[in-house]
Amino acid sequence: MSKAEQQHKARLALMGCMACLRIHGPHDPGPVELHHLRAGRGWGKGDYTTLIPLCHEHHRGNTGVHGLGSKGFPRHYGFTEADLLAMTKQLMETCA
Repeated sequence: MSKAEQQHKARLALMGCMACLRIHGPHDPGPVELHHLRAGRGWGKGDYTTLIPLCHEHHRGNTGVHGLGSKGFPRHYGFTEADLLAMTKQLMETCA
């Protein structure tokens, strides 16, 4: 893992869950799992720049992207993984 990737992942880990932020607004961030953007990528994963910080429930829980699937997740919440990635990148830029 490169130094840039390590630094990027460390910054993401401090941001909190992007889905919780989108749903509940600003709040104290909790622990996250780093999710690779999957929607529209088939079985492939992107590189570290496509990581999205998500809490356990929004990542692997029943109402998470893995629980609902990449088609069910946006139907349930009204936003996509790509929306969360864009939000993540925007926050990364403003906090740089």
